[in-house]
Amino acid sequence: MARRLNTLLSVFGPSCTRSPTFTFTTRAATTFRTMATTVTPTVSTSNVIDSHLHVWASPQEADKFPYSPGQEPALPGNVDFLLQCMEEAGVDGALIVQPINHKFDHSYVTSVLKKYPTKFFGCCLANPADDGSGLKQFEDLVLKDGYRAVRFNPYLWPSGEKMTNKVGKALFQRAGELKVPAGFMCMKGLDMHISEIEQLCTEFPSTVVLLDHLAFCKPPINDEEGLVFARLLNLSRFPQVYVKFSALFRVSRGQFPYQDLAPILSQVVSSFGVNHVMWGSDFPFVVPECGYKGAKEAVHLIANQISLSSSDLEWIMGRTAKALLTS
Repeated sequence: MARRLNTLLSVFGPSCTRSPTFTFTTRAATTFRTMATTVTPTVSTSNVIDSHLHVWASPQEADKFPYSPGQEPALPGNVDFLLQCMEEAGVDGALIVQPINHKFDHSYVTSVLKKYPTKFFGCCLANPADDGSGLKQFEDLVLKDGYRAVRFNPYLWPSGEKMTNKVGKALFQRAGELKVPAGFMCMKGLDMHISEIEQLCTEFPSTVVLLDHLAFCKPPINDEEGLVFARLLNLSRFPQVYVKFSALFRVSRGQFPYQDLAPILSQVVSSFGVNHVMWGSDFPFVVPECGYKGAKEAVHLIANQISLSSSDLEWIMGRTAKALLTS
C-alpha cells in the first residue's frame, strides 16, 4: 500500500496565499486555473459547512477577551475576518473549535455563538484537570452555552497521564450522554494515541468520535507509515467514528492543491462512507497557505481526481457535519 501511494505523490508550485496582506502567487494561480477547467460545474442546494476552524480575539479585543499566557496569536483570526472569508468562498456555516490561544476561557467563542446562532456551532476544549473541575465546565458549556462538540487535546493531560484516565473517561462518557461528539487532535502522530481512542470507543460506544485532520496521517511513504494509515482505516469498524478531511496543508506532502491526498480521500471514503467524512479548513492557519477559498476549492479538485459524485461531495462539504451537529 505504501509503495502504491508513493507513486501517486505529486508536488505543485509555491503555495498560494490570500488574506488582507497576501495574494496568490502567479505560478500557483496558473496551476489552480488549469486544474479548475477540468472540474464539471454542479449546482448544489446543500449548505457548505466548515467542520474545523478557529476564531480568537483581535488585539483590540484582547482586554475584554485575554489570551492565555504565551499564546498570543501570530495571525488575524477574529470573527469579522472569518465572515469575510466565508462570504467570498461561499461557505454557509462552520464548527468553531476553541483555540489554544484562549485555552479554557471560552468567552470569546461563546460571544460569537450567541451573536451568530444560525451560522456557527461550537466545539469546546476539554479541561482534563486532576480535580475533575473540567467536567462541570464541559457540562455548562454544552447545557448553558449550546456547544455541540468537545475537543480532546492529549497534550493538555497532566504529565504521564493518558486520555483513558479517570477524568478522561468521565469526560468521554458524559459527551456520549449529552450527544456531543468528541474530537481528537493527534498532532504528534496517530500511533501515539490510537490505543487510547480504540479503548474509549470500545468502552463507550455511544460517544461519537471525530478525528481531526485525517488524524494527522500523511500519505504513507514507508511501511511504518502505511501501517499507521491502515490502523486509521481500521477505525471504521467503530460506527461512531467520523473523519475530518481538514487542514489539508498540514497532511499533504505537496503544495496547493494537495493532489497527493486524492488516494487518501478515496480510501477513507471507501472505509468510512461519505456520511462519515467532512471537510474542514483550519482557518485562520490556512489563509497564508492557500487562502480560505483555496481550502474549499482544493477539495473539489481532489474529488474530481477520484471521480467522486456530486452527491458524495455534498456529504463531505456539509451534509455530514449538518446531520451530526443538528441531530
